[in-house]
Amino acid sequence: MTSTIDATTTTATTSPSPARALVCRGCGAEYPLIAQHACFECFGPLEVAYDPAALARVTRAEIEAGPRSIWRYAALLPTGQDPAGRVTLDPGLTPLVAAPNLAAELGIRAPLWVKDDSANPTHSFKDRVVSVALTAARGLGFTRFACASTGNLANSVAAHAARAGAPSIVFVPSDLEQGKVVTTAVYGGDLVAIDGSYDDVNRLCGELVETDEFEDTAFVNVNVRPYYAEGSKTLGYEVAEQLGWRIPEQVVIPMASGELLTKIDKAFSELVEIGLVEAPANGWRVFGAQSAGCNPIAVALHAGTDVITPVRPTGIAKSLNIGDPAAGIYAIEAVRRTGGWMEYVDDDEIREGIRLLARTTGVFAETAGGVTTAVLRKLVESGKLDPDAETVVFNTGEGLKTIDAVATQVGPTYRIKPSLRAARDAGLLG
Repeated sequence: MTSTIDATTTTATTSPSPARALVCRGCGAEYPLIAQHACFECFGPLEVAYDPAALARVTRAEIEAGPRSIWRYAALLPTGQDPAGRVTLDPGLTPLVAAPNLAAELGIRAPLWVKDDSANPTHSFKDRVVSVALTAARGLGFTRFACASTGNLANSVAAHAARAGAPSIVFVPSDLEQGKVVTTAVYGGDLVAIDGSYDDVNRLCGELVETDEFEDTAFVNVNVRPYYAEGSKTLGYEVAEQLGWRIPEQVVIPMASGELLTKIDKAFSELVEIGLVEAPANGWRVFGAQSAGCNPIAVALHAGTDVITPVRPTGIAKSLNIGDPAAGIYAIEAVRRTGGWMEYVDDDEIREGIRLLARTTGVFAETAGGVTTAVLRKLVESGKLDPDAETVVFNTGEGLKTIDAVATQVGPTYRIKPSLRAARDAGLLG
């Protein structure tokens, strides 16, 4: 595909895209707004660069008057300014849940919030990135949608394609949780199970995208990845808006590739740069959360190195199981720059994190949310996270997708006959 996204097209009701180019994170080389994810000069990853003057024209009033979805931030995104061109399930504006009970249990004295992205249409934050990526893909002329996925992304791509009436083909590891297999296959697209890890799946997709047979196919996290990644910024925008246009002092974010963490941090920086919010007096601190079964980013940070050694993932937090994380070095940079930290937790701690979050907030998280909650606890106990600073933790997916993680640990607390006497004998009447 050689088409470019038209950053100048506008109608009577829309503004042009503020995006001006793709820029290499490594060497700074610039490229047009095309379907490309790696730099031809140094092979570094590309990301979207914006016209500062265009971003500076965005106002709070404009955002607040927008739709109740991620598209209220269209003026800050690379695509989607024209509603007619969107490929979307209209995700976003998910709950920011006050968590005083969780705070009290962990010894946190400042306000604690849970950003619950399980409320999105396919019950994970991936709906944000897919809506942006596939809207860009349509503008670039692609006719089929695809991805490499640990589950949630496959759900979202298949659902978006079904809504758009387009074919889809998604690739997943063959040992994926059954809940995520079913919630992908039900949309009727092609689902390809690969006997290998996510990194094996991703490698294959990187090869397929170069073939003639896949020339018309947009792989959301390969050839249109720069646009895909920008969708994560909407989580940062929403948190700031939901807090009354204020950036929290601390955030705890799960890490797979590391891109979600970098983009939330980027969203906060953009909001400050264009004057929509003021930074906290001492800035904000970014914390990353990984599973002990797949923790290459956190291990590198702990070792004081920029060299991330790939691992073969294990453990129950499969949605975070990316053993060779593409944005890991950039996540480390964001954490170091903001004075944050990273931690990792084992499977038992993850299960306890799921139950702790559910018991104290009424939010049933998938295993990634269990990772984040358990890491929050570890950060408080180690003194790395300030208990007197306002904190937001991110739940990125729905617990019903990974129900096996806690299925053997919870169940009926009583089992009785259907009679008043049985209820009394069981102690239910005091």
